[in-house]
Amino acid sequence: MFSREKARKKMEDWRILCSILMVIMMVIEGGEAQLSENFYSSSCPRLERIVQQAVKKKHDQTFVTAPATLRLFFHDCLVQGCDASVMIFSPNGDAEKDSDSDLSLAGDGFDTVIKAKQAVEAVCPGVVSCADILALAAREAVVLTGGPSFSVELGRRDGLRSKKSDVTNHLPKADHKFNELLNLFAKHGLNQTDLVALSGAHTIGAAHCSKFSKRIYNYSQFSPIDPTLDPLYALQLQQQCPPGVNPNIVTFLDPLSSNTFDNSYYKSLIVGRGLLTSDQELFTNPASRPTVVDFANNPGNFNAAFITAMRKLGRVDVKTGNQGEIRRNCAAFNS
Repeated sequence: MFSREKARKKMEDWRILCSILMVIMMVIEGGEAQLSENFYSSSCPRLERIVQQAVKKKHDQTFVTAPATLRLFFHDCLVQGCDASVMIFSPNGDAEKDSDSDLSLAGDGFDTVIKAKQAVEAVCPGVVSCADILALAAREAVVLTGGPSFSVELGRRDGLRSKKSDVTNHLPKADHKFNELLNLFAKHGLNQTDLVALSGAHTIGAAHCSKFSKRIYNYSQFSPIDPTLDPLYALQLQQQCPPGVNPNIVTFLDPLSSNTFDNSYYKSLIVGRGLLTSDQELFTNPASRPTVVDFANNPGNFNAAFITAMRKLGRVDVKTGNQGEIRRNCAAFNS
């Protein structure tokens, strides 16, 4: 009798153990659980230093490296997740990077990741994904321009799909209103604070005149200039972007300190000097205005919120485990 009870208890314990293991496996296959800051500590211990050196070398050649790389990371993660799908080159012109929203991505961002990948491959061949290299490069872009450093979770795999059609309605646009921005971010598990914080990356960015020309010319039948724009700033923009201007001409998104990652972007919003509609909306809308004011007055709060938002963004729809692949060339699938 005693032995039967003992055997029954053993079977029950075994079933519980199996259930726990199944749950663990389901979580791991889900992806997020496999991301860790020390993912390559054994397989490629010098990874972060190698990427750091590669990005700095590129940044020393051209400042565009920083905003271009950071923007590339955003565009990658918001379409198909953080899987370097934006890096794929298609001879047919039908990959993500060929979409209207991605055509303005500066080549320096792509070049930075490709050069960093080459440097990593020379030391750790076939080990580190392009997606992880892009995430690390984005962090370095922030640090090199004076922004906060932070730990990057690693373990992403490179995606096996990159389609131009997938980009539609997944990226914020220059003329987006606040609720459109918020809904887009919410689809990826990012909240209002994340939206305002990540928008702060515009402190080192630039935009083509075409992205804001409607705000300074023929805005409406009642006002030629967007009334949310500071009039003097609007005049400056008209001088920088006259009618018929070269479409390649760009204007800095942060008129106060365009080469430094800081909180001056938010100070500009408060005085009506947000370059894009999507920028100024963050202050115009009463829901997000207090956060803008807080970040403008407290750089520490902005840095902390930006780090939190970047880590959350880096987890969006990641591929891990047996999903995807480790590309040998960031611009092409392995097969």
